[in-house]
Amino acid sequence: MHTTIDFYFDFMSPFAYLAHHRLAATAAEYACEINYKPIDLAQAKLAVGNTGPSNREMPIKLKYLVKDLKRWAEMYGLPFGFIGNVNTAKLNKGVFYAQKQGRVGDYVNEAYRLTWGESGAPDDVELLRKLALSFDWDPIAFLDYLDSGEAANLYQATIDEAISRGVFGVPTMTIDDEMWWGNDRLFMLEAYLAERFSSAKATA
Repeated sequence: MHTTIDFYFDFMSPFAYLAHHRLAATAAEYACEINYKPIDLAQAKLAVGNTGPSNREMPIKLKYLVKDLKRWAEMYGLPFGFIGNVNTAKLNKGVFYAQKQGRVGDYVNEAYRLTWGESGAPDDVELLRKLALSFDWDPIAFLDYLDSGEAANLYQATIDEAISRGVFGVPTMTIDDEMWWGNDRLFMLEAYLAERFSSAKATA
């Protein structure tokens, strides 16, 4: 039984970093394919009228979130260091290049390792070059693609699709018409898959 999980994310989100780690294991367990869909979180939030302050502008909440994120990372056994900045458009667009090369899952893993894992800045040219070289890609071709009209159009089309499907934040995971938002909702997605595969097995 083939199942695809659409994974809407923005590399700026630490909760998407956490979710991806667990989602990859879940997808492997149930033989699912992850369809990586990078979006601009700010656009998705504005589309639903979420114009409130960011967590960075709320010191008391931010203090708690930092502790919470470290707890999650420790539970998952993940390295965790705050990303260098939130300028993730180029890193997000790189997903489409990786898809063309058949290395999208590996790209997302390595991009997360260099940013949330090692506190790298997602718009740093040297980080982007290092990322390309780790897959034996021509770094100049990779960097040129990130600034191309093709990448921009694919990125905007993915953002528009996400908004049309009601995606208002990241990480968001969808299977067909079912949607789950947040790293802390992955257990619900896992329960859905368990039931779905159990039913399919019973009727086989």
